[in-house]
Amino acid sequence: MNDHPPTPVGILGGGRWGLALACAVARNGHPVMLHSRRDERPDGLPSEVEVTAELGALARHARLLLMAVPSDVVREVARSLGDVVDGAHLIVHGIRGLSGEGLTPISEVLREETPCRRVGALGGPALADDLIVGRPSVLAVASRYPEVTDAVRNALQGPLMRVSVSHDLVGLEWSSALNGALFVALGYARAIGVSPALLGGFLTRGLHEAARIAVAAGADERSLFGVAGVGDLLAAMSQYDRPECQLGAALAEGATLAEAQARSSVRVEAATLVPRVVAFANEHRLDAAIFTAIEAVFSGRVTREAMLSGLMERR
Repeated sequence: MNDHPPTPVGILGGGRWGLALACAVARNGHPVMLHSRRDERPDGLPSEVEVTAELGALARHARLLLMAVPSDVVREVARSLGDVVDGAHLIVHGIRGLSGEGLTPISEVLREETPCRRVGALGGPALADDLIVGRPSVLAVASRYPEVTDAVRNALQGPLMRVSVSHDLVGLEWSSALNGALFVALGYARAIGVSPALLGGFLTRGLHEAARIAVAAGADERSLFGVAGVGDLLAAMSQYDRPECQLGAALAEGATLAEAQARSSVRVEAATLVPRVVAFANEHRLDAAIFTAIEAVFSGRVTREAMLSGLMERR
């Protein structure tokens, strides 16, 4: 438990990531209320965490709200949330994706659909299962407002959690989203027998591609080489249970994208994100060979042999 007085925290989302955040906050001794549209208690939720199906109750419970819903429903949820929150609330999302065809950062959706201006995002290497069982973990938080990062650090940082702070919100959001795509490729490459040495080179190329793309979107390049960027990738090298890695492995085994997604217990944001990222890179005349290869895997246009050959090519 940290040294700050207990502060109420609200969690939006009854899925695995919402459960994980609720466990991490409750472990620090803060009163937690979790919103689930099904009004059901997720398995493994600490007994002291309240559950509600009413957004109004969540907004009354806490000033700090952590959002953990899929990107394809975030605008709908934010619009409903906008009816019950005001400018005093702080909203921080933990969504590894971007919204809509325009690749809009989730933080911008929150600002468009709610009266809240003080928003932020979570990212970094921590896995949901690690937060649920209490393994030592690292998370990153970014916001343009120090009171937002301070509130998140107060809620989450403790003996088993380190919270790294950044003010480059765009950089963290794009880094998290693009890393999700690289994790799919990592799972695919491991499944076809790519050596650790080649994987290291491949991820280095992918990180530099991601940095060029993110900078074109307004990010600070340094964010891609921090905890939410390279730290996230380094952790993934040994994290076989990441949903994105599992999706990539299923594709390498011959599953279609739809079949691979059906096997996953959570939504993998990269599946719908990558084609839009490739279009963005082409529009800005950026080298995006790795992301183009990931798109080809998703669409089934590439064989295992062609993927391995592509990783060996020098561009």
